[in-house]
Amino acid sequence: MKKICLAVMAICTLFACSEKKEETTLSGLLQSDFVATADGKPAALYVLKNAQGAEACITNYGGRLVSMMVPDKNGKMTDVVLGYDNIADYLASEGNYGALIGRYGNRIQNGVFTLDEVTYQLPQNNNGHCLHGGPKGYHTQMWDAKQVDDQTLELHYLSPDGEANFPGNLDIHVTYKLTNDNAISISYAATTDKATLVNLTNHSYFNLSGKLDTNVLDQLIMINADTYTPVDETLIPTGELPSVEGTPMDLRQPIAIGAHINDDFDQLVKGRGYDHNWVLNTNGDIHTLAAKAYSPATGIALEVYTNEPGIQLYSGNFMTGSDKGKHSVVYAHRGAFCLETQHYPDSPNQTNFPSTVLRPGEKYFSQCIYKFTVE
Repeated sequence: MKKICLAVMAICTLFACSEKKEETTLSGLLQSDFVATADGKPAALYVLKNAQGAEACITNYGGRLVSMMVPDKNGKMTDVVLGYDNIADYLASEGNYGALIGRYGNRIQNGVFTLDEVTYQLPQNNNGHCLHGGPKGYHTQMWDAKQVDDQTLELHYLSPDGEANFPGNLDIHVTYKLTNDNAISISYAATTDKATLVNLTNHSYFNLSGKLDTNVLDQLIMINADTYTPVDETLIPTGELPSVEGTPMDLRQPIAIGAHINDDFDQLVKGRGYDHNWVLNTNGDIHTLAAKAYSPATGIALEVYTNEPGIQLYSGNFMTGSDKGKHSVVYAHRGAFCLETQHYPDSPNQTNFPSTVLRPGEKYFSQCIYKFTVE
């Protein structure tokens, strides 16, 4: 009799275990939905949590920030980044939601640059130009991942010589750290064995309203910059560095993203809204505020700090209003904004822009801090 009871108990225990529901993340994600293999490497979802209860979820496919849960003015935990809730959608998408971007973030004119008297032709995937390292940039790569502790994720990728026709083996380490003041710090370090170009960034799409199916036109934006880099009809910088004074590009004081976005202003017409690089006043000081956004609806503010000389504001102009994201939410046209810390677009072909050349023996280091507060 005892043996039968033990057997029944064992069966019941086994059944209970098999019926046990998988725990979801604070943002409602299932880690099992991010298990896959691509290019012989495993994908997974990594969850970072801090002492304040904030949560960041990251997948090593493209090094993407999948969700970011922070408190609103009422203490309600709120997801403020766009993305998908499973790896299959990321693998099928050509988009950059939350991704690490490289080898060269932003555009290189005609996909051509010359370095040390050698001319390189890169993939042309945007109006004849190379955008974000081409169609197979770092946003499509499976990064090696190691979760160091509850708040830190280390990613590694060795970009081989000739990948997208960039020269040099580029050894890259990226660290995501969720700090106890509700900031996600992204640090990039890289070395090369041959002279090359490097301009790494993160392409998270933010909507601070907590309603990811709405546009961001009522959210406020501030960029600490007196000048910017205007573009031609194909969004390549002209090389000029005009003042923002007296134009819709003057974002030195907080203003609604939608306040002037449809103005008949040459640069906004060319970009279909904001899709420009601002020349920061911060002089590379990581402690000086570079940009800030704010949602009156939730009271959530986003502060951006960086050691980079520029920042790209993109107002979701090319979002179609049909993309279905996390939890089947359809993302609206202009349903997010991006603040991409960077060197200027097309720097390799603009001699008056800061250089993006990295040589053997040198160390590339870039840092971006997205800090969330409540006002």
